[in-house]
Amino acid sequence: MLEASRQSRVLLLNNMERLERTLFRLEQGFELQFRLGPTLQGKPVRVYTNYPAEGHRFDRLKFRPLDWVNLTGREDDCDKYCRLDLLVAGAYQYYFSCGDEEKVGSGYIVVDPVLRVGVDNHVLPLDCITIQTYLAKCLGPLDEWPDRLRVAKETGYNMIHFTPLQKLGSSGSCYSLTDQLELNPDFSPKGKHCTWMDIGNLVEKMRKDWNMVCITDVVYNHTAVNSKWIRLHPECGYNLVNSPHLKPAWVLDRALWHLSCEVADGKYLEQGVPALIQNEQHIHALRGVLWQQVFSRLRLWEFLQVNVDKAVEQFSKLLQAGSNAVRSSPEGNRQLKMVQDPQYRRFGNTVDMNSALDTFRPHSKSPSDIQECCKLFKRRLEELNLEQYKAMNYHAEQATNCIVGTVVYERLADQGPKLGPVTRKDPFVTSYFTFPFDEMTFDQEMQLMNQADKACHFLAHNGWVAGDDPLRNFAEPGSEVYLRRELLCWNDSIKLRYGEKPEDCPYLWAHMKKYTEITAKHFAGLRLDNCHSTPLHVAEAMLAAARAIRPNLYVIAELFTGSELIDNVFVNRLGITSLVREAMSAGDSHEEGRLVYRFGGEPVGSFVQPSLRPLVPTVAHAMFLDVTHDNQSPIQMRSVYDCLPSSAIVSMACCATGSTRGYDELVPHQISVVKEGRLYARWSPEAETSDPAKVDLQTGILAGKLALNKLHQELAAKGFTQVYVDQVDEDVVAVTRHCPSSHQSVVAVSRTAFKNPKTHHYRDDVPPMFIPGKIEEVVLEARTVERSASSYRKDENSINGLPDYTLEIREHIQLKDSMVVKQADITSKGSSEFVQEIVFEKLSPGSVIVFRVSLDPRSQELLGALRRHLIQFSPQYQTGSLADNNTPAILTMPLETIMSKLTLADMNMLLYRCDAEEKEDGGGCYDIPSWLPLKYGGLQGLMSVMAEIRPKNDLGHPFCDNLREGDWMIDYVSNRLLATGGALGEVGQWFQAMFSYLKHIPRYLVPCYFDAIILGAYTTALEAVFKLMSSFVQNGSSLVKQLVLGSVQMCGVGRCLALPPLSPCLKDVPYRFNDITNQKEQCCVSLAAGLPHFSSGIFRCWGRDTFIALRGLMLLTGRHLEARNLILAFAGTLRYGLIPNLLGQGSGARYNCRDAVWWWLQCIQDYCTLVPNGTHILKCPVSRMYPTNVSEPQPAGAWDQPLYDVIQEAMQRHMQGIEFRERNAGPQIDRNMTDEGFNVEAKVDQDTGFVYGGNRFNCGTWMDKMGESEKAHNKGVPATPRDGSAVEIVGLCKSTVRWLVNLHKKGQFPYATVTIRREGRNLAVPYAEWDRKIQESFEKKFYVSHDPADPEEKHPDLIHKRGIYKDSYGASSPWCDYQLRPNFTIAMVVAPELFTVEKAWEALDVAEKKLLGPLGMKTLDPDDSVYCGVYTNNLDNENFNLAKGFNYHQGPEWLWPVGYFLRAKLYFAKKMGKETYDKTVYLVKNILSRHYIHLERSSWKGLPELTNENGQYCPFSCESQAWSIATILEVLYDL
Repeated sequence: MLEASRQSRVLLLNNMERLERTLFRLEQGFELQFRLGPTLQGKPVRVYTNYPAEGHRFDRLKFRPLDWVNLTGREDDCDKYCRLDLLVAGAYQYYFSCGDEEKVGSGYIVVDPVLRVGVDNHVLPLDCITIQTYLAKCLGPLDEWPDRLRVAKETGYNMIHFTPLQKLGSSGSCYSLTDQLELNPDFSPKGKHCTWMDIGNLVEKMRKDWNMVCITDVVYNHTAVNSKWIRLHPECGYNLVNSPHLKPAWVLDRALWHLSCEVADGKYLEQGVPALIQNEQHIHALRGVLWQQVFSRLRLWEFLQVNVDKAVEQFSKLLQAGSNAVRSSPEGNRQLKMVQDPQYRRFGNTVDMNSALDTFRPHSKSPSDIQECCKLFKRRLEELNLEQYKAMNYHAEQATNCIVGTVVYERLADQGPKLGPVTRKDPFVTSYFTFPFDEMTFDQEMQLMNQADKACHFLAHNGWVAGDDPLRNFAEPGSEVYLRRELLCWNDSIKLRYGEKPEDCPYLWAHMKKYTEITAKHFAGLRLDNCHSTPLHVAEAMLAAARAIRPNLYVIAELFTGSELIDNVFVNRLGITSLVREAMSAGDSHEEGRLVYRFGGEPVGSFVQPSLRPLVPTVAHAMFLDVTHDNQSPIQMRSVYDCLPSSAIVSMACCATGSTRGYDELVPHQISVVKEGRLYARWSPEAETSDPAKVDLQTGILAGKLALNKLHQELAAKGFTQVYVDQVDEDVVAVTRHCPSSHQSVVAVSRTAFKNPKTHHYRDDVPPMFIPGKIEEVVLEARTVERSASSYRKDENSINGLPDYTLEIREHIQLKDSMVVKQADITSKGSSEFVQEIVFEKLSPGSVIVFRVSLDPRSQELLGALRRHLIQFSPQYQTGSLADNNTPAILTMPLETIMSKLTLADMNMLLYRCDAEEKEDGGGCYDIPSWLPLKYGGLQGLMSVMAEIRPKNDLGHPFCDNLREGDWMIDYVSNRLLATGGALGEVGQWFQAMFSYLKHIPRYLVPCYFDAIILGAYTTALEAVFKLMSSFVQNGSSLVKQLVLGSVQMCGVGRCLALPPLSPCLKDVPYRFNDITNQKEQCCVSLAAGLPHFSSGIFRCWGRDTFIALRGLMLLTGRHLEARNLILAFAGTLRYGLIPNLLGQGSGARYNCRDAVWWWLQCIQDYCTLVPNGTHILKCPVSRMYPTNVSEPQPAGAWDQPLYDVIQEAMQRHMQGIEFRERNAGPQIDRNMTDEGFNVEAKVDQDTGFVYGGNRFNCGTWMDKMGESEKAHNKGVPATPRDGSAVEIVGLCKSTVRWLVNLHKKGQFPYATVTIRREGRNLAVPYAEWDRKIQESFEKKFYVSHDPADPEEKHPDLIHKRGIYKDSYGASSPWCDYQLRPNFTIAMVVAPELFTVEKAWEALDVAEKKLLGPLGMKTLDPDDSVYCGVYTNNLDNENFNLAKGFNYHQGPEWLWPVGYFLRAKLYFAKKMGKETYDKTVYLVKNILSRHYIHLERSSWKGLPELTNENGQYCPFSCESQAWSIATILEVLYDL
């Protein structure tokens, strides 16, 4: 049996990417790989993490570097990665440096804990969790806990959340703890003292015996006001000594207390403010009193002001003493700065005298000038004081609004607590600070403010601030929350002040660490209370201490940040496992259903994802509760009838779920965490409804909750990971959970009752539902009903629910026995889909029905068999697979075996072929209606779309619609191959057999299984392709492998043969049978120049393109035989000593280019060098189509000669001088060319050895754009004639001549000279002499020297850049010679001996700065007056330089020259020394990374012909060009 493959995730690192607010969740056992994104490839990057090395403890401040792994060697960085094996839960940080920059990007990963329960320690998956909250204080003595907690066990919960078990403060609030280290003494039964060990034993017993995990709260943010330890350590809170910025707020707080006492005593009755505030007039009067009696008298602005007279006096003395200010800047600083008094004394602020002396300067030192200066200074101080006065008044206005708002809510509002008259017990505002002294007058209190031993005990209370930034501590300086009275204050708690580090408050950090360790020792998890207000660095440190004790710590929190991104900050830094979410937050059933969809699972019918895939951001794991323990009961907010259906909706969520104790028992009020003093009821199997102290399954909705909890756990445990939410009508929500391996579904239909059915009218009829598949059973149907029992009375001792409501519930019944369903008709949707139509009888508000649904038996068998056949591609199909008794014969063989019979030419058909190629064979690419045609007829066409859709699970894409709607695409794939016959026909049979299963399964599953089949076949085909190629490919990186697929893409055999036939005497030529002629015919592979424009017909094959691409696409990939055939086929078409540009199958060839023959010769040289026994090609027979310049095309075999003779003829004709007029010259072969342009010339300069030719009316090199616009008057004018000696042709010629010299020396080439006729006699020119002439002349003629007096320079006035190589020599327009273009780099690669190293390096540097673009090379210097980087072929205007794409080679960035530029860089960098070479390798890798990214993203899976300036997309370019791919491959080979 195949082992399940390991899950690996890949995180791409990009420069300056800060992902602190992005959440990446991973599971233990996963591997995480960090890989370099395009912005970092080719750079010295180091990744650091605080994830601990094996055997080390976690220290969040300790980072270690990770080692890079590069399995494929060193040619590029696309496969380089460093890895983490994630075996320890927690939150971990990573960052990465680049060169000298220490931190250029960072982020977090969160690894989920693994929870274990039972005697056997089995795993409790996070999505299985069903939690119930208990207020610990309502459990009674510890010996009574099991009976009360048993309610959770018996109703199917597997996790209990306890509120804090510590000793509570004076308020009795569950969250106000008086001693964090002491167990609540109320838990000790009479005569026994309970310890934490007793709690731990109970928790462990529940874990083992009940399979139940226990977690509890930790409260880091505050302590109870009566905590003894804070009296001894007041530095642990915010007081007036350590936080003097709170003094104005404290003064206001005391004034409000005294005002409140006076109002309670009736002292403000006359001013309209009675103790019992009852109406708007009272509120208005209170506002007046606050403003006039409180704020005006307190003069709080004085805390922010400067003593003007004192400051002026000091300033005057400094001026008189002649003080010079320390100048802060040469211009002088014109801003007077006030300095806040750190002790916040009235008028305690000072002025920065340096800025004062800088700003106010007397004209002289005379007393009058000094006095005048002081007067200006004083006026400015008064202005500054006025600003502070206004600022404080602004705070006072806000404080007044907040105070009045509180009074209105607490005393008047209908939804408020209506506290009644103002008293000392109920003042009109809560005090913000503790006052642990006897009552005294306000003035006496003010004296205490300045006595440190007293002032340290005025401690700020904690609370909550609506809409505040949760990442800011509202008690620290800079926050005015206490002054502006914006705090919703908890006056039973003191806010704790940790500082930035343990040294800032040692006692508090040590105390809380111990508290954390006690908790983590006994509990499996923590709930972070008030998490959003707990300083992050504190929670981080405490959780690190907890995880040191319990590595698999489960952490939950409820955040009120209002932002998912800020939530992620907390989740990332603290390693929160689950965020609490609440169904009660939904305003209607539609929103409730949306929450289910939001919090977990993937869509039904989702694609199967590979085990190695990108790490994608995720939402935090949810703990989805029907209600939390600190919120109102749904019976108050909605209706009693809604408890069951909303619970059912929550239970169907694919995440952790749960509730709070009391919900299931239908307790009709919130169980207050502060005021509740009664105990929970105990479990009793036969409880009486009249006994409020006991519950059983008949109580409330307990029986329904048991069924739903069991179902929730089963769905998660059995892999029902797919979710579909259907809003049937405004109250009915259907949630489907689907298992992607067994294809079973569970569908829960809930009719919510947000409003009470007794008072709100609900429709009687519910729309019917259509459920695909076969309903196996009704898992449960239940509804809330009234029963005869005494009406609810709040019991004094026990927390009791409504006794007069219970559930009618039936479980595991047949559909026919259902009381909710009226009828269920089976209908079929198409040939393959069985659907059951459900008509409801009695789905009343408050009802739930859950169906278990299977596929129909036939679909189950077919899918089981299909999964069995898919196991060959991935072990994950093992589950749900079945043996197939009727396996078609073709499927008994692995696809790998079938594909091993295919040639690379077959692979071209299987994988690629664009629309034009398909149409040539009578077909076309598959066209998706309402969308687009696919790019290829082969598998890549499908894969390009599916690679986009699959990761996003975009099941709504038109591609998926097309698959669901019919079998057209499926049939296209198999029929296209079947029609081909042979080995490809067998692959077609395989597809047909696999697809036969697809045609008879539910249509919603077709996209994911079609994807699985195509992906498996595609991957198998690629592996087969690489096996047929060279070791360079087989051992190559991902980039190498992506690029070599260009060889398969471009090289194929169509129905119409593109090449002229080879000599019948030649061995190993492929043949096929032609059905039309009934003859055997040669079927050699030809090479398309580019897709889609140059892929078929006469425009498929070009001499120049073929031979520029041949080395990279055929020789380096190991396709030697096919390369030989191409060389020989073109050799057969030699005429006039030239190789045709446009091949036109030979008979329609055009001999209008001067460079193709030299590229052909370079390829023969490369063949001889790279192929084992490569020189044998020189003796291969070439069948000459044109034995003479004037002969008609000859049949193959009529005129054969060895290749070396053809080479010699090409060389000899050049030395003799080629001069002819194209055959059939005129508009019939070129509608734009002028008459002179049809005259072709190519000769050798006898002094320099340079090949030269062309004229200003034609363009014989690769820059061959001929003007076409009559409007712009450029028709018939070549944009780039490049006549004279083009630099790359001179380089190619030098390379060839040098090679022939060496070949002759070795006896492998019979000719040492070329023989020409001069003045009636034969003249022999030795190759060695030709070689020497070029060598001696090249730099003299081509290098543009820095010397202005260079004697070789004929046109110094045309030079605009020095230290470069000319693009040509001897052009008819001399300025063209001096244009900077990338062509010299070609000469550098093929004939590096022509170049002086230092000069070459400088020229390459200029090219890099001026010409290098993101993907390609600018074809012209951007400083040139005719440069234009945007190519628009269809634009016809009056612009001579642009119309009809005239600028094709005048700026747009072509890709293939980049290959030569990079290869030249590498060659000369090596000569420059190791340091330069290493830097160059980085540059090369960085540039290659951009090509890799383009390949990854391109739906054509190729590199384009060109881009517009700065790498912008050019719509007129070929999407995939042979030479672009080839030359980049050559760079990788050189690396």
